[in-house]
Amino acid sequence: MAMTLHVDIVSAEKELFSGPAELVTAPGELGELGILPRHSQLLTRLKPGQVRVRLQGGEEQLFYVSGGLLEVQPHLVTILSDTAERARDLDEAAAQSAKQRAEQVIADHRSDFEYARAKAELAEAIAQLQAIERLRKTRKSG
Repeated sequence: MAMTLHVDIVSAEKELFSGPAELVTAPGELGELGILPRHSQLLTRLKPGQVRVRLQGGEEQLFYVSGGLLEVQPHLVTILSDTAERARDLDEAAAQSAKQRAEQVIADHRSDFEYARAKAELAEAIAQLQAIERLRKTRKSG
């Protein structure tokens, strides 16, 4: 039986996941992180993207996070995010619409504040769409 670690994924609104896992991957600010049981302690910020949790038996659960914090203890991973959703609960049409709005604001570039906010919204929309696409691929291969 493979070693596991306990994973908690929490948004400002709800707890999305709490349970054992063999592996967690998350979008760290400086690149993707892979966390296995007995990983060294770590605290880092997350950028918008997908968190993948591989359960015992190989099943993978996908989540979208808008950013946040990742804390790693040897047998515990905690992800805190303002906004987080299960990938299967994401609205593809809303994400596409948000992406298009952000791209339009970037193209118009009226003020630095609008531009910076649009870049952040674009990154979140793209991360949501990537999570949806990955979920779609895992369903086809499974």
